[in-house]
Amino acid sequence: MTVLNSKDLTPVTPAYWAEACAHLADKDRVMKKLIPQFGDAILETRGDAFVTLARSIVGQQISVKAAQSVWDRFSALPKRMTPAAVLKLKVDDMRAAGLSARKVEYLVDLAVHFSSGTVHVKAWNEMDDEAIIDELVAIRGIGRWTAEMFLIFYLMRPNVLPLDDVGLINGISRNYFSGEPVSRSDAREVAQAWSPYATVATWYIWRSLDPVPVAY
Repeated sequence: MTVLNSKDLTPVTPAYWAEACAHLADKDRVMKKLIPQFGDAILETRGDAFVTLARSIVGQQISVKAAQSVWDRFSALPKRMTPAAVLKLKVDDMRAAGLSARKVEYLVDLAVHFSSGTVHVKAWNEMDDEAIIDELVAIRGIGRWTAEMFLIFYLMRPNVLPLDDVGLINGISRNYFSGEPVSRSDAREVAQAWSPYATVATWYIWRSLDPVPVAY
């Protein structure tokens, strides 16, 4: 996913953060050391669901800088970035913005899922994480990792453990295993102490590798 830079949108932060930090510091020696290093920094979300997922598709397999450039050109095509507006765009115009043929297909499929109600956006607050992941991965171009990032950075679900995330695995290796290789089962074992706040622990592991917080 790529960073949202919507200056006109107020970021939202999770209400559970302070409670989660206290829990993690009490249960995990590494977290007790890590959390105070980052002061008041906190997970933030902004934007809307469709835009967040569209940006994740645009940013796949290209640099953040390139993704921002393509997004700027693509997002200038419709008056507002909505599913209905994307479905009205011409393929040639989308390609001219720098999108590959495959990403055009992915963005159209995303717009179809949203406009047809195949994804139950208004019901997400009542749905569990796996049910939302199942809906999202049915959209072309969205895999489990992207769905988990969406759960963390858009829905701010408290207990997401993205085991396919390279940064999480590398951070666990560095902080818990002195840099030795770490398997998914190793990571899962470490994370047992993080429940029910694996999202917050993951966020701090990421910060240990890159102190600059990311907002989507």
